[in-house]
Amino acid sequence: MGTWQIVAIAVCVLLNAIDGFDVLSISFAAPGIAVEWGVDRSALGFILSMELLGMAAGSIGFGNLADKVGRRPVMIACLCIMTCGMWACTQVTTLTTLSVCRLLTGFGIGGMLACGTVMASELASTRFRSLSISAMAAGYPLGAVVGGFFASRFLIHGNWREIFILGGCITLCFIPVVLFLLPESVSWLAHRQPPRTLERLNRVLLRYGHQPVTELPARPLTEAKVSLRELLSPPLVTTTLLLTLAYFSQMLTYYFILKWVPKILVDMGFSHSDAGTALVWANVGGLISGFVISGLSLRINMRKMVVTLLIMAAGLVTLFGRSSADMGSIRIILTLAGFCSQGAVNGLFAIIAQSFPARVRGGGTGFVFGIGRGGAAIGPVLAGWLLSSGLSLRGVTLVMSMGAIIAAAAVLALRAGKQTKPLAATGAPT
Repeated sequence: MGTWQIVAIAVCVLLNAIDGFDVLSISFAAPGIAVEWGVDRSALGFILSMELLGMAAGSIGFGNLADKVGRRPVMIACLCIMTCGMWACTQVTTLTTLSVCRLLTGFGIGGMLACGTVMASELASTRFRSLSISAMAAGYPLGAVVGGFFASRFLIHGNWREIFILGGCITLCFIPVVLFLLPESVSWLAHRQPPRTLERLNRVLLRYGHQPVTELPARPLTEAKVSLRELLSPPLVTTTLLLTLAYFSQMLTYYFILKWVPKILVDMGFSHSDAGTALVWANVGGLISGFVISGLSLRINMRKMVVTLLIMAAGLVTLFGRSSADMGSIRIILTLAGFCSQGAVNGLFAIIAQSFPARVRGGGTGFVFGIGRGGAAIGPVLAGWLLSSGLSLRGVTLVMSMGAIIAAAAVLALRAGKQTKPLAATGAPT
C-alpha cells in the first residue's frame, strides 16, 4: 500500500462523508419544513424518501456506466449532479419542487455510493481490502456527524435552507479534489483496456510506488456484456439475490432511524436543535463502528460479525420505541443503535464488493445498492404511514426492527466459502 494509494482511499472516505451529509440534510431540515409548510407525517415520509428513490436509480444506472466508461469520470459527474441538486433545494417554495430536487440529488448520491465502493475495493491491496471498504463506509456517518454539528447550529436560528447551502458548497469543492488526487482504477484499466491503456496504467502504478508493466494482460476473445441476466444466472444468482435482500432489509430499518428520529423527538416535546443533536449522536455511534469494524475485519469473520450487529440493531430500535422522554437515555440508545446499524452496513459493503468478478463489479454492486435502496425509500414512507394510522411508537419501532432481522437471516444464508472471490486476480496493486 503506497502513500498515494492511501491518499486515494482517503478521498473515497471523504466522498462517502459528503454522501452521508447530503442524504441526511433533509432529515435535519424536516422539522423546520414541517412547521413552515404545515406538512403532516404521511406527506413528510414521502419527502424524506425522494432522494432515496433517486439513489436507487443512480446506483444501478451509474454502476453499469462505470463498468463501461470508467470509475473516475462517473464520480465527477455524480459530484456535479449532487451540487446542482443541493443548491436547487435552497430556492424551492413548494413540496413538489423540493421533492424533484431531492430526487435529482439522490441520483448523484446513488452513483457516487456505487462507484466509491468499487473504487475503494480496487485501490486496496488484497490484505487491506476489507479494511479499506469498511473505512470508506465509515465516511458516511463522519459526514453526518460533522455536517450535523453545523446543521444543529443553523436550526437554533430556524433557517433550514442554510443546511443545503453548506452541503452544496462542500460537494462543489470536492470536484477538483477528485480530478487531482483520484486516478482511474487499475483494475478497470487492465480489464477494459481503453486507448493508451499501457501509458495510463503505468502512470498510475508509478504514482502508487509500484513497478511499471511492459505488456497488458490478455483480453477475452469476446467481451462479456454486463447484464441483469448474468447477475441473475448461475453462478451469481444466489449471491446477488441474498445480498440484495440483506441490504434492502437493513436499509429499511436503518433509514427509519436516520429519517424519522428528529421529527419523532420534536413531537415528544424536544427542540429542533436537540432533536438534530440526537441524530448526530446516532451517527457518532456509526462513526465509531467504522473504526472498530475496520480493525476487526482483519481478525474476525465478516459474515458472523454482520449477523451479530444486525440482531443487536433490531433490539436497540425496539428499545428506542420504549424509552422515556429523557434525552440522556435516548442519546445512549441512539448511539448504540447507530453503532450496530452502521457497523452492519460497513460489513455488508465489504461482503458485497468482494462478491462479484471485476467485469461486473460496478454493475453488480450498483444492482445490489440500487434495489437495496428501495428499502431505504420504503422505510420512511412505511414509518410515516404507521405513525399517521395511530399505531404507537412502540408498535412502529417493533415493525421497523424486523428489517434487520430479515437481513441477518439473508446473510446467514450466504454459504461460507461459496461467494465469488476474484479480487486477487483483478490487476489491482497487491
